[in-house]
Amino acid sequence: MVNRKELDPDSSPCAAFGERLRRLRDERGWTQEELAERIGCTGTHVSAVETGRRPPTKRFAASADRAFRTGDSLERQSMALRQTALLEGFPEYVTHEARAVELRLYEVGVIPGVLQTPEYTSALTARAVERGAITPEQGEERLALIGKRQAVLQRTPPPLLFVVLDESCLRRPVGGPTVMDDQFARLIDFAALPNTVLQVAPFAMGDRRPLTLPLYILTMDNRSLLSYAESAQRGRLERETASVVALLTAYHQLQAEALSQAASVDMIEQLRKGIS
Repeated sequence: MVNRKELDPDSSPCAAFGERLRRLRDERGWTQEELAERIGCTGTHVSAVETGRRPPTKRFAASADRAFRTGDSLERQSMALRQTALLEGFPEYVTHEARAVELRLYEVGVIPGVLQTPEYTSALTARAVERGAITPEQGEERLALIGKRQAVLQRTPPPLLFVVLDESCLRRPVGGPTVMDDQFARLIDFAALPNTVLQVAPFAMGDRRPLTLPLYILTMDNRSLLSYAESAQRGRLERETASVVALLTAYHQLQAEALSQAASVDMIEQLRKGIS
């Protein structure tokens, strides 16, 4: 234990996976060699993954899930690590999103992935590939990840999901009139669910809008808070309570100023009529 390396899960997605792997192993009292025997590799390989020197393969993560009886959560986390088109911090956010009991989302310019129709997602991804922003392979991975995220959020019991959309999310045409009509219908159906709240932050809020960049806040089953915020070039997962509470306060202020759900749905209905 003298040479046991301290792990910093915030340093990288690989480090976050390694920290979780070690924590699961420690909880069971297994050595690295004992875990290696259970999943069919060497203790040296386990050590390299735990310390972030080697990324986990899909096979390694699936074998670890079987050993720890963690469903497919480690495999999902390892898959997210390979989403090279995603900003740093987001793959780890996705693993927490799958277990959160409450989600609060604020988006600017684009419908959040968990609410996108397949056609809307495909149109966005196709344009990104055309621009050379991502490769076709990364595009396929992005499509698969959004599908998995949407499926996880349909679990029983479902999480509470609060969404505030900047008006720009609705005004930006993606994929043509038919795609937008279906996307608007999806939002209206979402607002009608018993575990959701949908609001629009209109342009008229002007400088009263406390948030200007996308923000996701998670409440876990132990009531701990996590947040994920991003700019054009980077993302950050925040666990420090004081920092997340400050963001949560700003989110509540945004909700107070935004349109009510009824008024938000009415705006979406009017926009939908305009493209019919």
